[in-house]
Amino acid sequence: MMSYEAIAILMFSSMMLLLMTGQRVFAAIGFVAVISAFFLYGTGGSELGFTASMKLMKWYPLLTLPMFVFMGYVMSESRIADDLYRMFHVWMGPINGGLAIGTIALMVLISAMNGLSVAGMAIGATIALPELLKRNYDKIMITGVIQAGSSLGILVPPSVVLVLYAMIARQPVGQLWLAGVFPGLMMAFLFIVYVAVRCRLQPHLGPALKDEELNIPMQEKMRLLRAGLLPVFIFVTMMVPFVNGWTSLVESSALGAVSAFVVACLRGRMSREVFENSMRKTLGISCMFMWIILAALAFGAVFDGLGAGRALENLFVGQLGLNPWVIIILMQLSFLLMGTFLDDTAMLVIVAPLYVPLVKALGFDLVWYGVLYTITCQIAYMTPPFGYNLFLMKAMAPPNISIIDIYRSVIPFVFVMVLALVMVMVFPEIALWLPDYVYNK
Repeated sequence: MMSYEAIAILMFSSMMLLLMTGQRVFAAIGFVAVISAFFLYGTGGSELGFTASMKLMKWYPLLTLPMFVFMGYVMSESRIADDLYRMFHVWMGPINGGLAIGTIALMVLISAMNGLSVAGMAIGATIALPELLKRNYDKIMITGVIQAGSSLGILVPPSVVLVLYAMIARQPVGQLWLAGVFPGLMMAFLFIVYVAVRCRLQPHLGPALKDEELNIPMQEKMRLLRAGLLPVFIFVTMMVPFVNGWTSLVESSALGAVSAFVVACLRGRMSREVFENSMRKTLGISCMFMWIILAALAFGAVFDGLGAGRALENLFVGQLGLNPWVIIILMQLSFLLMGTFLDDTAMLVIVAPLYVPLVKALGFDLVWYGVLYTITCQIAYMTPPFGYNLFLMKAMAPPNISIIDIYRSVIPFVFVMVLALVMVMVFPEIALWLPDYVYNK
């Protein structure tokens, strides 16, 4: 008879082996969960997957997922994001590094509309990157700007990753999203400060636009400002009622989706093709995340039954006698290591059943830890040699930007992200003040 610890190790190693063969994340995790349940608990264990699916279908906040994804794809497919970049181009162009700073601001707004880093990366690489290269911006710096800015998509609400964490950790999605607001804005501000200071010291990295490019009538500037601020209007329409308690989270997500659709129609951008593409991509992303959450719930149930979380707690706290903060730091380092070959959802599903109970037992806030996890995922996305964002950028960048350029570009931004991570660890109120204020009013 195998010990529970040996069974947990066997499950974990089997899942990692399946993932390394290139199997889909949900298939590998769900397969290991259901087979393990069957052999551990007999024929009744086969019901574990069904129970997880019922729990998923009854989880009301999950309705926010397709709403926010649809909102982001409507903004992207209708090319309203182009208006945003043209606005930043005109208003930020006169200063050194202005277009790079505008690109970071663009990424923040895209993140607030989509919740996925891939959307920001696609828009940055197709819209911003060619324009910046054309205007003699340093290719290494701007490649890093786009990668770092797009990574904000998994932290700034409506983060899809935080929805997944909420389901696994059994925490309110609304609190997690609000907890990501100030850390996300703080990180964006640190990126902007870095770019502004560096371009001030080395003007050739981000030259200001020439006078002929800036010779635009004020009427045209104001028109671009109005067009570019439409996404801000959509975000305000969605978030203000929620923060003030006038609408629930699900109702706010519906407001956002409807607002994006109406704005696209008013701008004359809502064609049949745009609508079909938005719906098809929304369905694909939503189904993918539902399958992953379903597999994660099943896997977590088996792990809970084995007592793997308690065994890990006993190892770190009892046998090794580690300080709770040392354990938290070791957890973050393990995420960085796994981030070199796994994406954020796979990392969360693999270790959340182990880490979440341990974090709770150590006395830390699970909402705060969700923000730490997400920031660490951002860093892992951009850490050579196998960071997820690095290869996305290589796939989208022009041929004159090599993989070595991409590796070099992220180094200063990784240091900025680590600084932000340390600040949130040392000052938890950066993440927790806003959800406490909204939910305890």
